[in-house]
Amino acid sequence: MKRLLSAALLVIATCALAQDPASYVNPLIGTTNGGNVFPGATMPFGMIQFSPEATPVNTKRMIAAPGGYEYRATRIRGFSLTNVEGWGCAGASGDVPIMPITDPVDSSPSKDFRNAYSAAFTHDDEHATPGSYRVKLGNGVEVSLAAATRMGAATFHFPEGKPARVLIRTSDSEVGSTAAQTRVDTATGTVSGSVTSGNFCGYIGTENRRSYYTLYFVAVFDHPVTETGTWHDESLSPNTKSSEGGTGFGPKGFPEAGHGSGAWLGFGNAPASGLDVRLRVAISYVSKANARANLESESKSATTYEQVAANARKAWNNRLNQIEIEGGTEAQRIVFTTALYHALQTPTTYSDINGEYTGMDLKTHKIAANQSVQYANFSGWDIYRSQFQLLTLLDPKQGSDIAQSLLNQSVQDNGRWDRWTHLSGATHVMNGDPAAPAIADIYAFGGHAFDAKAALASLVEAATVPTKEDLSHDGCPVECVGQRPGLDQWLKLHYIPYGAPAWGPAADTLEDVSAEFSISALAERLGDKKTQHEFLTRAQYWKNIWNPDAAPDGGYFMNRNADGSWPTIHQDDDDEDGKVAPQKFTPATGAGFVEGSAAQYVWMVPFNVEGLFQQMGGREKAVARLDKFFYDEKGAPAVTKSGPLHAELDNEPSIETPWLYDFAAQPWKTQQLVRQVLNTIWKTTPDGIPGNDDLGEMSSWSVFASMGFYPEIPGRAELVLGSPLFTKITIHRKTPEGAPANITIHAPKASTNTPYIQSLKVNNQPTTKTWLPESFIQKGGTLDFDLTYQPNKSFGTSKGDEPPSFSPAASPEAQK
Repeated sequence: MKRLLSAALLVIATCALAQDPASYVNPLIGTTNGGNVFPGATMPFGMIQFSPEATPVNTKRMIAAPGGYEYRATRIRGFSLTNVEGWGCAGASGDVPIMPITDPVDSSPSKDFRNAYSAAFTHDDEHATPGSYRVKLGNGVEVSLAAATRMGAATFHFPEGKPARVLIRTSDSEVGSTAAQTRVDTATGTVSGSVTSGNFCGYIGTENRRSYYTLYFVAVFDHPVTETGTWHDESLSPNTKSSEGGTGFGPKGFPEAGHGSGAWLGFGNAPASGLDVRLRVAISYVSKANARANLESESKSATTYEQVAANARKAWNNRLNQIEIEGGTEAQRIVFTTALYHALQTPTTYSDINGEYTGMDLKTHKIAANQSVQYANFSGWDIYRSQFQLLTLLDPKQGSDIAQSLLNQSVQDNGRWDRWTHLSGATHVMNGDPAAPAIADIYAFGGHAFDAKAALASLVEAATVPTKEDLSHDGCPVECVGQRPGLDQWLKLHYIPYGAPAWGPAADTLEDVSAEFSISALAERLGDKKTQHEFLTRAQYWKNIWNPDAAPDGGYFMNRNADGSWPTIHQDDDDEDGKVAPQKFTPATGAGFVEGSAAQYVWMVPFNVEGLFQQMGGREKAVARLDKFFYDEKGAPAVTKSGPLHAELDNEPSIETPWLYDFAAQPWKTQQLVRQVLNTIWKTTPDGIPGNDDLGEMSSWSVFASMGFYPEIPGRAELVLGSPLFTKITIHRKTPEGAPANITIHAPKASTNTPYIQSLKVNNQPTTKTWLPESFIQKGGTLDFDLTYQPNKSFGTSKGDEPPSFSPAASPEAQK
């Protein structure tokens, strides 16, 4: 009887998931523990993110969190129109917070824009779901927000007898602004204006302490305006209708109190039944006229929050249903669907309804003839690893538009493919040259409808012709201005030497070789054999920073001097005399690396794992090192917060490592480890994302891992196998030509405790290979997994079962 009941409940849950997968999304997952996601209303890849801006949790900090919201926060200062999913530093955007209040405006909100006129809230009075967000504030106002692609709708329900007022905090972007304008038209209930901002990571150095975008907005209220006022800095001006002035960024990259501008509107006192004030608001990064056009295109005067929320939920269900799952526990379904939700938020729509957008040159451009949307917000260092692959797998046309967007940015920025672009700003954050694997990833996964030949030519030129930015130390270490910092040294020495422009020379070398390999892979697909072979050879430059005698337990990648010698490692802190104290190399050192240690970067040759294992002395020695990397001395998993000698699967330098056992003919260890990670550090709670979600990168990792495979090799579409978490997974997709290319994964014995592959069929044919060829992605097909509680140590262990590795001796043509 219990079995029948369980089966019935499973059928009910599966049907509910298929019809309304949005009901399994919890946007509050990842809102603490550094996940930095926002819980507010947005569409898939929407321009608008209508979301709460919380006051700082720690009074010593200037922000609540980079996502504008922190689960531990107890007060909200407004509901902003923009944000970026899961980013780091101090965030940015968070533009034009709109705050309903019931108090009189008797002092300038700019006196303390982090806290003034904020209101308390509790999570019991909060509800977040895809496309909409609701909360009851401590001042009694009930706030309901919903989003279309370029516009948002809100209802502010004011309690009986209370004055109904709304603050338009135009200047108060999350990390400040340099200009702001606000205009109130009481006859039409319209507020319009703009804010000029940027400053992403600006507190780290002066390179990004600047404005590089202007957001325009048009907001229309449905209730007669009975009161207006404005402020500039600390001065209030009741009964006025316009104001100007930004906050500035301050001498340390954070706005200082007492600066800014905005307006307030009053709507009278709420009657006995309360008062609903409805708002429609749209934005543009081109002009107020375009913001108004966006508003009129996506809503009518009578459009309500309820209508916009229903349309948003429908849109989210359409996208979430592209990957249907069956089986699993309730918690696993929530984690998976929420991860997919987060992975489908970025990059964000940037072009207006008429196709216009502001380019990296700050001029107005129009989308290309083959392009549907210009996208913005690319954290290249993060998302080239698996997020672009997931997006293109699900929608090759969208992948193509993303690639065209990146190419457009480069053309407008004098040929530079910047590592981290925020709207129309090149911020240069992180290291390496992620544009090459990003473009190659998209093409490999079927995104062909962009000017790929122009992209390849530009990437090749950027990798062979040093620019003045490449030679400059400006912005270094975190924000080096060049696309290829130290390129002149790279071309001469075949590695980035110590002292060259770089964040971490060893890390830059390892990132650059993945870029070289990706250029080779893209060139091979486009028929450019000369470039293919040249860059495949360059991809092997990682060997030039391998020191076989670095430590007693084996070789490591290290910084290297331009004369070929190995430099002294230095501590991060000065000694008492103010001089840097020398330190003997240990695998725990972070010297030369970026957000990681030598032990964590030792695995970063994902395109030639077999070659790396040979450098380590063979597979057996490599496996011994992997075991020590993932487990502590007692055999317990050490995959996060376990120190620099172990994996950090909450950050990008380590996330490809669990699949390395497949290359070493011990795939059962990959199967167990990936399942262990999914079962422990990915949770349904607010701390359920391990570290920054990084514009969906970490969530895309979780989605791939749960499906049982991962795109390990940059610029390629082979998938390296783990094991699926669910009994059935159906990926609904089409080829670039529009033909069905669904992928169906059957694993009837899948459960929390059955990670091991007993046997596998690919398109009904038995196989022992631990990887899927590119043709599987191109055409689609079926996978049938027989999973078990015990490892099958004969599966995937024969010669040729391991995933491919690429070197000049084993070119991509040989791996088809």
